[in-house]
Amino acid sequence: MLLGKRIAVVLPAYNAAATLQRTYSEIPLDIVDDIILIDDASHDETVALAETLGIYTHRHPRNRGYGGNQKTCYRIALERGADIVVMLHPDYQYAPRLVTAMASMIVSGEYDAVLASRILGKGALSGGMPLYKYAANRGLTFVQNWLMGQKLSEYHSGYRAWSRGVLEVVPLQACSDDFVFDNQMLAQAIHAGFRIGEISCPTRYFHDASSIDLGRSCVYGLGVLQTALAYRLHRLGVRNAPLFSPVIASQTVPPSGQAGARP
Repeated sequence: MLLGKRIAVVLPAYNAAATLQRTYSEIPLDIVDDIILIDDASHDETVALAETLGIYTHRHPRNRGYGGNQKTCYRIALERGADIVVMLHPDYQYAPRLVTAMASMIVSGEYDAVLASRILGKGALSGGMPLYKYAANRGLTFVQNWLMGQKLSEYHSGYRAWSRGVLEVVPLQACSDDFVFDNQMLAQAIHAGFRIGEISCPTRYFHDASSIDLGRSCVYGLGVLQTALAYRLHRLGVRNAPLFSPVIASQTVPPSGQAGARP
């Protein structure tokens, strides 16, 4: 716990047996109260290893996709009483030791969500991020910041921390079950007026780390642009977007002074 807030780490897993042990070994167990692994019908020993490590494990009988996996992650974390939920990939691409820093930023009451940015600092390329992915990340982020009126360093990190207040407000079921889920969820949180913080995070690209190929990256990029444009048109009142319509208006969120609140 941190200042009385229950911290959960959720691990959306698919064939993560080769990297799960390393990821788990660096999670700060001194402040993390609950570790939850959602297995998306893996073909390896992910579930058996997770159970051996004592991780609470739930297995999808069929593959539901990256976004579908996260929907289960957040639902179960809330059911198990989490006040802050940190989503960490079990492929050891991100630094698990940053869980404490990310959760602390929310516990402070200053932020409702925190992104671990690979772009802040010089960790992305030195960590092995392919040049085309780096260029696409920077280009998409530039367009998204312009369309959405933000100043984030990147929208595409898979390492995020959320307050319970965010997870109880944003309509995750309206998001895709595919990789664009992350981007849509972040856009929903921005639309609802939640405060987004960032922290610099090193990244590791290696053989066992998960990464989508060029074709799926292009599909993802188009989905990102579609999400940002839908956000802009919805905010301008030009076209109603179902992705954002159910979000509770900013003034209806609990007053500041609680984790997950905003002014």
